[in-house]
Amino acid sequence: MSPSIENQNNGDAVRSYTDDKNHTSTESTYTTSNGAPYPHPYESQRAGDNGPLLLQDFHLIDLLSHFDRERIPERVVHAKGSGAHGFYRTTNTLEDLSIADMFKEGKECPITVRFSTVGGEKGSHDCARDPRGFSVKFRTEEGNWDHVANNTPVFFLRDPAKFPHFIHTQKRVPNTNLTHADDSTFFWDYFAQNPESIHQVLILMGDRGIPDGYRFMHGYSGHTMKLINKEGKWVYAQIHMKSKQGTKFLTQEESTTKGPDYSQKDLFYAIEKGEYPGWDLSVQTMSPEQAEEVWEKQGINVFDLTHVWPQGQFPLRKVGEFFLNENVKNYFAEIEQIAFSPSHLVPGIEPSADPVLQSRLFSYADTHRHRIGANYQQLPVNQPRVPYRMANFQRDGPMAFYSQGERPNYLSSVDPIKFQPRSVDLNKTHGHFVGKAVTFLSEIRKEDFNAPRALWEKVFTEDARERWVENASGHMANIMHNKEDILKRMMSIFREVSEDLASRMEKATGVKGYDGISGLSFNGTHNGMAKDSSKRTANEADLTSVGNNGGPTKGSHQAVLSGNGIKA
Repeated sequence: MSPSIENQNNGDAVRSYTDDKNHTSTESTYTTSNGAPYPHPYESQRAGDNGPLLLQDFHLIDLLSHFDRERIPERVVHAKGSGAHGFYRTTNTLEDLSIADMFKEGKECPITVRFSTVGGEKGSHDCARDPRGFSVKFRTEEGNWDHVANNTPVFFLRDPAKFPHFIHTQKRVPNTNLTHADDSTFFWDYFAQNPESIHQVLILMGDRGIPDGYRFMHGYSGHTMKLINKEGKWVYAQIHMKSKQGTKFLTQEESTTKGPDYSQKDLFYAIEKGEYPGWDLSVQTMSPEQAEEVWEKQGINVFDLTHVWPQGQFPLRKVGEFFLNENVKNYFAEIEQIAFSPSHLVPGIEPSADPVLQSRLFSYADTHRHRIGANYQQLPVNQPRVPYRMANFQRDGPMAFYSQGERPNYLSSVDPIKFQPRSVDLNKTHGHFVGKAVTFLSEIRKEDFNAPRALWEKVFTEDARERWVENASGHMANIMHNKEDILKRMMSIFREVSEDLASRMEKATGVKGYDGISGLSFNGTHNGMAKDSSKRTANEADLTSVGNNGGPTKGSHQAVLSGNGIKA
């Protein structure tokens, strides 16, 4: 008796991703891509045993065609990376500051972490002197929160339009195709024209410039975020990930003894041996009123990616912890295709007005649409794992696996979609941004050297200072063009940090710098310390927009100060 036609769900027969990921080769049958069994992968069809190939040989044609397309574009930055899966749990509730469900005490969620170098290509060395990316995908019950961080609390820039240009200086030289390991001209020329980068330069050329693998380093948001509680009140926040293993570094000499995939190997086999690395998730918080006050009195700008918050003044508060306890089964599917973006947020966590963060909210997701495709969120490693059925009105595009069935692709009254009320009242003012459109470029000021000076004079040991000078001067030796002018400028920038730093570097390089930067002009940054007004502007750009240098102007939070009432 034939089955009833009405009971056939012919469109529902699909392969299981989980089954495909986990079954072994001995449980599998070799087939063509359309599922037809095939006797041997090395066979090809020919016209006779010495004739040309046949176009009808789909197995061979499909094999070669797919092989030609096996690679997706590598990331322009953070191309070389490693990762693993694990879990997060909240150990200390943050409900007084954030409505995010994941911050309720005892809450757990699965995570995937990707570590990376920044400037090099996919085949570059794991032990390059370079910042490290440290991104975590928290798969919460309210959607995915991507914490896209680095192993340094600051970065080289604070003006978003500089980012592509800066990254170009970390790539290969156009004519020689050399990296800055062999020709560091562009590398140092950029820093010599953009002195706000000095804080990160001190970190990069110091002991933290080459961490001993990924397990022994901290992670920092760098950007200021905002945490919003159930009453709609909010604070600014910096998010830290502190390694439970402590921190370790490699010297420049030690790094040359390691294999190109040293960090990948260290992470993978530590997890295989059951030595699961872990990190504490902590926050620093600051009220809007405090943000205005520290900018006015201490020159610390919460919207500036080159500034840090003193931990003695804004102490860390532990929220939770996470561990990596599962290696991936397939690197490409689970690490190369994972897609992080700071715009992937959940209720209770919001971005601040940090301009570099604002630009990344767009750029990261757009990168994934180019690199992986418009439906990158449908890939298993990127999919949210929420307790409700997801739906929206995005449709079609390449590789649309979740087609959303026959549901209307618009806001329909025939088959209406359900909505959940907003958990944050966006009608409550979070900050006043009123004014005419301006073209903004920041300027270098005295306060920009406070944190680098403290790092050199109070944090670095004498041994660390000696290693720093050796690292930096050794790298400068590879400047191939305009060397003396570049070095003079760098010595002058060093002098604003510390006379000790400048004199050591002058001795190491044999080049004497200027007496600070007051007599210099820069092509990338306005010079707020220039004595001559003709030296103040960058490429004669408009200075009218400098204003408060992008800081939280006094009174800009006034509308929320009376009603906010939340203490950091």
